[in-house]
Amino acid sequence: MPISNFPAALQPIIQLGYLEREFEQALRARLGYRAIADRMSFAVGIGETLTKTRAVLKSAVTTPVAANANTNLDNGLSPGSFGVEQFTISLDHYVATTDLNMVTSRVGIASQFLQNAAINGEQAARSLDTLARNVLFDAYFGGNTRVRTTLGAPGPNVAVDDVRGFERMWQNGVPTPVGASATMPVRVGSNNYTLVGVTVDGTNNSSALAAGGRSGVLSFSTSVTVADATAGNAVLAENASVIARPNGRATTAALTASDTLTMGTLLNAVATLRANAVPGVDGVYNCYLDPVSARQLFGDADFRQLFGGVTGPSQVYAKGLVNEFLGLRFIPTNMAYVQNHPSINGAVVRRPIVCGQGALIEGSYAGMGADDTAPPNTIVSLVDGVAMVTREPIDRLQQIIAQSWYWIGGYCAPSDVTTTTDTVNTANKAAYKRAVMVEHFG
Repeated sequence: MPISNFPAALQPIIQLGYLEREFEQALRARLGYRAIADRMSFAVGIGETLTKTRAVLKSAVTTPVAANANTNLDNGLSPGSFGVEQFTISLDHYVATTDLNMVTSRVGIASQFLQNAAINGEQAARSLDTLARNVLFDAYFGGNTRVRTTLGAPGPNVAVDDVRGFERMWQNGVPTPVGASATMPVRVGSNNYTLVGVTVDGTNNSSALAAGGRSGVLSFSTSVTVADATAGNAVLAENASVIARPNGRATTAALTASDTLTMGTLLNAVATLRANAVPGVDGVYNCYLDPVSARQLFGDADFRQLFGGVTGPSQVYAKGLVNEFLGLRFIPTNMAYVQNHPSINGAVVRRPIVCGQGALIEGSYAGMGADDTAPPNTIVSLVDGVAMVTREPIDRLQQIIAQSWYWIGGYCAPSDVTTTTDTVNTANKAAYKRAVMVEHFG
């Protein structure tokens, strides 16, 4: 390790590994959405975008071959093939840095040096957790929205609160922009229509703006009736992600003060995942929820009845409350989306999410921390996939040390459009099946 060019006061700290240890502890202190991601390495020299291909299972064979057809060289068989499904993950570069002036910070230099590393670690952890959350929720908001403005007369263009999930249709397993040759069945109000185009608003008026929502206009091949295109009516894509709401509410705006989080709503989410054959995480599904959602859950009558007879010490809440019978692992987080209620002043909407294995993929660049990517007098340590960089003073007065971190990678939520009733009898039509978002009044 090249430490000879660093100040003598810091060399013992670096030699003993205190700096790396402090960074690692901070990076692992936060348990959140990144934990659900399956990690993969992004190999060097293959470009900035990687497209992964998933094979589609073939339908079950339930008809026996006829005896009189079992002839010739092909035994009466017609060759069959399997389809494919693709998803793409892209690399981006995320960085941050802190400077430490050896002269102005001379008193207590060691503690400040370590403190900078700890703060950098917390920032890196929170940054990656936020990136994971944004990609996860972006997929599972998809195809669920409502009419923003009532049509004055029947027409093909309907303004909606969020166009996510309506912009792409899967053709032969490949996501394709919606258009005349890639149409999407959509239910507006009480009737079905054919979507042929999507236009995002120049000024974003989505009520879910803070959660990545994008308002826009959906264009259909035929006119939509005024009764269907009335403000507040649900707009649902055929392949929309499942959103579970208490009391069967159709939209976010329809939630009322009585629609708090219940055990029944979470069990509906578990049933949806199991019906789609989504594997659990070590046997159960992860449920990420904020402290207020957890408080509502502990106040639910069904939940209290279930645990009313439990004796002895409870499980450690910081590590997640696990109950194999319910099929859920509760993981508290303060990174969950909280949105102002669209129609009730002063109220908020909260969003736990129940995830199974494979709901998210994290791709990290394999070239991070390589010896030839930094000067020889720079120390680079990889901690939980994040590169921590400590650079010697190179200013004229040899006073300023740079402490930085960087991560090269990206996240994607893989789809499961090819898992249909042909291979899993209880599967639904959702494009993204490995998580279920829950919305409730907060």
